Amino acid sequence: MTPQSDEDEVWRQIVASFNDTAERDSADQPWPDSENLPAEPTRRVVKPSEERLDDDPLVDDLEAVRTDDTDDENDADETDEADEGHFEPPPPPPLPKVDLPTKVAWVALFGGPAYLLVAALAGWRIEGWALFTAVAAFIGGFVALVVRMGDGPPNDSGWDDGAVV
Repeated sequence: MTPQSDEDEVWRQIVASFNDTAERDSADQPWPDSENLPAEPTRRVVKPSEERLDDDPLVDDLEAVRTDDTDDENDADETDEADEGHFEPPPPPPLPKVDLPTKVAWVALFGGPAYLLVAALAGWRIEGWALFTAVAAFIGGFVALVVRMGDGPPNDSGWDDGAVV
């Protein structure tokens, strides 16, 4: 027999036994001891809220159960443990200053299509010169932003700007 015919025979056996039930049912298989968990009673901690209703008997019962034997150190330790996994990112850097030509280019880029959209939704009749101005503003704003983008290194990079590829 060739190796190909052996593989074909194994494949036929797999396909033939596809819908057969397993010899051992899953209930018959023993459960591994390493998967058993110790039986610990679940504890539920209920903390009273900061805002307290004076006529609420449940809040009074909780305060009666609560002990005042704790130190300020224990409270500080509990807050440290609670905040341990919490990440607070640093404040973001300030936005860069934008000069007047860049602001005008952005207004033109979004203002032209916005005017056309509002005019179309409102059903206004758009004159030829207004249509031309809106389209020219969009194209001009886009071109101005692309031209101002620049290809060179930033001005503050100094004499050693690292590897230039």
